[in-house]
Amino acid sequence: MIHKVERYIYSGRSRFQEIDVVETRDYGICLVLDGKVQSSTADEFIYHEALVHPAMVTHPSPECILVIGGGEGATVREALKHRVVKRVFMVDVDEEVVRVSEEFMPQLSAGAFKDRRLNLIFGDGRAYLEKSGEKYDVVMIDVTDPIRGGPSYMLYTKQFYEIVRGHLRDDGIMVTQATSTFYSRKSYALIFNTLRKVFPIVRAYSAWVPSYNSLWGFVLASLKHDPLSLSEEEIRNRLTWRNVVDIKFYSPEYHEALFKLPTYLKKALEEEKEVATDENPTFMPA
Repeated sequence: MIHKVERYIYSGRSRFQEIDVVETRDYGICLVLDGKVQSSTADEFIYHEALVHPAMVTHPSPECILVIGGGEGATVREALKHRVVKRVFMVDVDEEVVRVSEEFMPQLSAGAFKDRRLNLIFGDGRAYLEKSGEKYDVVMIDVTDPIRGGPSYMLYTKQFYEIVRGHLRDDGIMVTQATSTFYSRKSYALIFNTLRKVFPIVRAYSAWVPSYNSLWGFVLASLKHDPLSLSEEEIRNRLTWRNVVDIKFYSPEYHEALFKLPTYLKKALEEEKEVATDENPTFMPA
């Protein structure tokens, strides 16, 4: 995807990746990691609300949340809108992304990093889980795409999802971003199929994100609760009771529609037989 850059605001490199903050003509200020747009001020709410709220609403009382990745702070921002939440743990491998986002794009976190319910941890998300004894109601995987040499491709494997399952409470839910449904359809289907080997309830869904120029994929995996079992009234009641306000994309009316996929995608998911493993991970096209 080509964006017209009006000016460079920040450019640097962390231990893990190239980090740029640029102002574009069409999408406002953008966070760019290794040459790929991660968030834009014009449409980031679509991606982050789509990632967070279906899982949060599906769980009847999500009190303890884990976010792996999410360096901009927007995923935590959305999770904290649910007043039932008591604790959020955010683990991001790249402290520099958090620092740069807070300095140059503070509207993305909107004060979330200062919320007393947040415990911010810098480190590898998988290593953190392997050492942690904590159990969570909802785990959200908001990491970069699975690219060769990137920092995140080992967070899309069957072994990793088994680790996540082991850290969920009995009715826990996890959700992951799952790449472009068009440009990396194979990876999207592979992520879905891999999660089906680990969880009893797995639902694929998507949302159009303009700055990605793609229908973007997500996969929700649950031990007990099915997002498609909720009525509009139940969703509305949960959002109201939790005092969730200032949402611009997600709604009770749109919840079920997110999970409706076009025929070619449903076919790709049904036909996928491969499973991503530590020994043979999935990689999306660079």
